[in-house]
Amino acid sequence: MTNQRRQLIFAKGHGTGNDFIILPDPEARIDLSPDLIRALCDRHRGIGADGVLRVCRAGDLVASGALRELPGGVAAGDWFMDYRNADGTTAEMCGNGVRVFAHWLRSSGATDSDTVRVGTRAGLRTVRINDCVGTSAEITVEMGLPEVTGVSTCAVSDQRFAGIGVDMGNPHLACVLPGLSAGELAELPVDRLFTLDPEFFPEGANIEILTELVDGRVHMRVHERGAGETLSCGTGTVAAAVAALADAGEVTGEVTVVVPGGELTVVIREDGATLTGPSLIVAEGTIDGDALLADRSVG
Repeated sequence: MTNQRRQLIFAKGHGTGNDFIILPDPEARIDLSPDLIRALCDRHRGIGADGVLRVCRAGDLVASGALRELPGGVAAGDWFMDYRNADGTTAEMCGNGVRVFAHWLRSSGATDSDTVRVGTRAGLRTVRINDCVGTSAEITVEMGLPEVTGVSTCAVSDQRFAGIGVDMGNPHLACVLPGLSAGELAELPVDRLFTLDPEFFPEGANIEILTELVDGRVHMRVHERGAGETLSCGTGTVAAAVAALADAGEVTGEVTVVVPGGELTVVIREDGATLTGPSLIVAEGTIDGDALLADRSVG
């Protein structure tokens, strides 16, 4: 255990700028403490990322005690995305993370299939690898059925926004601002800490601020629970598409969501949603986990 923790094998990948540290750990033996996660994700003293994707078999994650039971639809032999936010907290689901996770499985040789079953704390996600050439891929993930949970508000600085709550396995508040331009969106203080209604969102939420739907496109920025503002958020783009369609008087449809890190395509159906976009694996290596933690404690 000590040696494995001391020399951690990792890869680094991103989906439209939403970046992740990938830790291969098939038998779930790494002591993935919040301190270690924060050290790895530190952009000055660590590798730097929005979160960590530990690659495990679902049954081994249960056996290690990191997961109490198998989520719905997940089999013990399935690959499981043990996702952790940059602040060390556990998250139920990450749409971009699932795409990068499946890409790494394929590019590393862990699977040779174009369709991959990936377990998450929000349940099973089926991922389709549309194209994969080494470190570059286009990936589509079945995101499940978005659940609209009601209307709420959020506040940042001296501004208050109204939006709809959308449950994507993790909670979201997606706020469409009438008349907002892409340029005006870029000036909003989305990077700052938001205040939410604690009764509506007792566990916090990801917050999406977006423009109205025009010619099938919206522009979006996101403040992620446990990470702050990120360049993209997969579950957030689906929540944004749901809100944009509802604002336009629609229930289903295809929406191109433009985020600071690129573009993603969301299709909302009556029975679920898909998210399609690029994935890149940008680095591989090893890192001394003990030295990383020691350096962080000195700082």
